[in-house]
Amino acid sequence: MEKVAFIINPFSAKKNYQPFLNELKKKVGNPLYYISESILGTDEFILKHFPDTDIFVAIGGDGTISTVAKNLINTEKVLAIFPAGSGNGFSNETQFSKNLDELLEKLNQRKSRKIDTFTVNGRLSINVSGTGFDGKVVKEFEKTDRGFKNYIKVSLKTFFNYKPIKLKFLDEKYQQYNGKYLMVNIANTRQFGNNAFIAPMASKSDGLVDMVLVKKFPLTYSPLFAFRMFTKKLKEDDYITYLPVSEVEFKVNTKNWHLDGEFNKIKSPIHIKVQPASLTILI
Repeated sequence: MEKVAFIINPFSAKKNYQPFLNELKKKVGNPLYYISESILGTDEFILKHFPDTDIFVAIGGDGTISTVAKNLINTEKVLAIFPAGSGNGFSNETQFSKNLDELLEKLNQRKSRKIDTFTVNGRLSINVSGTGFDGKVVKEFEKTDRGFKNYIKVSLKTFFNYKPIKLKFLDEKYQQYNGKYLMVNIANTRQFGNNAFIAPMASKSDGLVDMVLVKKFPLTYSPLFAFRMFTKKLKEDDYITYLPVSEVEFKVNTKNWHLDGEFNKIKSPIHIKVQPASLTILI
């Protein structure tokens, strides 16, 4: 397949990438591919093949996709995805499935569109990033074998012990929202992954992100919160606030963040900035 490169994260999908690679070789013949050894290795592979490649296919989870995407921001190069992560939030939101035939058909048709991305203190995010409870969960989750069941276990264990973080906006028009929160999420798309919709009204092509402020809620509210999140029905109430923003600055008293599900240490003040129509994806 000419002018298409496949980048495989060998640690995704429980390190079982060989069946995908075997099927790819059978159906494509002699594909250009790279089994990623590191983020630096991925960057170098993309740089080497950038002049003669139109579409870069990320095979992995949201973290892998983000690593590939950061090399394609504000270019005409196209991002495609074969989901192989534990949550696959971004691929769910961009209609990529675990079906190689469907992906190859999309690659043959070569239709694309531009979507927004955003940065957190200059670091790229394409899906959902956050701090507070979910930042801590991701930190602990990375110590496990991943998977949805482990995510739920870690979430429950963390919830009971987690103290809310303090949030302070630098812009006067948002200072009414200063306070303590269980978690603060920045959503370019609607879901974390695993069809958990934290921001059901978010759009990846409106020049905005939804800032989701969640106060710590009583255990009795948990079933309702979970039901609404998994049925796309979360909405503002006594515990949840949505702020659509294109750019915002604030401080939080923690450095624990996740960017597209990958743990990061980020020091306040925090500067969120949307990059409108900055990434071209296959459709």
